[in-house]
Amino acid sequence: LFLATLTYDTLRFEYEDFPETKEPVWILGRKYSVFTEKEEILLDVTSRLWFTYRKNFPPIGGTGPTSDTGWGCMLRCGQMIFAQALVCRHLGRDWRWIKGKRQMDNYFNVLNAFIDKKDSYYSIHQIAQMGVGEGKSIGQWYGPNTVAQVLRKLATFDTWSSLAVHIAMDNTVVMEEIRRLCQSNLPCAGAAACPALESDVLYNGYPEEPGLRDRLVLWKPLVLLIPLRLGLTEINEAYIETLKYCFMMPQSLGVIGGKPNSAHYFIGYVGEELIYLDPHTTQPAVEPSDSGCLPDESFHCQHPPCRMSIAELDPSIAVGFFCNTEADFNDWCQQIKKLALVKGALPMFELVERQPSHFSNPDVLNLTPDSSDADRLERFFDSEDEDFEILSL
Repeated sequence: LFLATLTYDTLRFEYEDFPETKEPVWILGRKYSVFTEKEEILLDVTSRLWFTYRKNFPPIGGTGPTSDTGWGCMLRCGQMIFAQALVCRHLGRDWRWIKGKRQMDNYFNVLNAFIDKKDSYYSIHQIAQMGVGEGKSIGQWYGPNTVAQVLRKLATFDTWSSLAVHIAMDNTVVMEEIRRLCQSNLPCAGAAACPALESDVLYNGYPEEPGLRDRLVLWKPLVLLIPLRLGLTEINEAYIETLKYCFMMPQSLGVIGGKPNSAHYFIGYVGEELIYLDPHTTQPAVEPSDSGCLPDESFHCQHPPCRMSIAELDPSIAVGFFCNTEADFNDWCQQIKKLALVKGALPMFELVERQPSHFSNPDVLNLTPDSSDADRLERFFDSEDEDFEILSL
């Protein structure tokens, strides 16, 4: 618990720099060399949105906690993996944050979606309160599956991003379900999937001209989250090469998981070490200025990122991918199929065209499952592994 109360300024000096190694460094689908691209690596890491414990924010639910120190780290990791999806959606994977440089409006629109207040799409307030429907009281620890289910529900209210969020259960990704979800022909709010709207001025994430929202898209950008169990008490070594490969794919959003009792957001690897952002730092809550802009330096990790041995990873994780277009999804499917042919790489999940007959038939277009669905999921994981949800601290 000592780490949870250290300040940002204290922590910034306590991390080792990248090792001098010939091994490539992979960060969310990008390959780097430590010897020739060290600055590029650090800039890429710093540009990811970093969400940590905060204190002195408005009480959750009006009378609840004003800090998430000690219980919110998996919620913060969920925010980080989803923020990466929104960055890819609205800013692109090549976007970089540079200290002191003026950022575009869409950057602040993305950041505002996660600010610690009740009316932000993906705030700690929204996640904690929506989690009640998943059987988690406010202030209770989450596991990777629970935070994924909550984020899926919250995304239905984010009409600006207009995302299709799919949680692949039972270690199986069903292509037919995803295509049906992404081709549901819902209105586009105007962002990367609607190129004609990219030059339009956005205010608080919405186009000024209401008529633009009525345009239809052929493919809603996909956020695919896959909760997995890669062993009993520790990760099965047979999955390690497959897990590494996930960070090499251009569609990668990273992995949420961690060590027992400590949740992290994993963004890449080097050698046999995972690279991650750590939410276990308590910072003061940030208030937007009157102009709507935010003092944003505390949302970017400006010290070398943390590293840990892959063998230390808790086996309960959720892997994330973002497919902005149907071509991106088709390419992702082809890469997963090729990976299944690599010797020594045990697949972490199965990719199938149609849902196997022994599965129940979920309504994949129902993005807000009722409490009975949530209860069923909780009972499944509780019965399979009592420790599945006891990951974050």
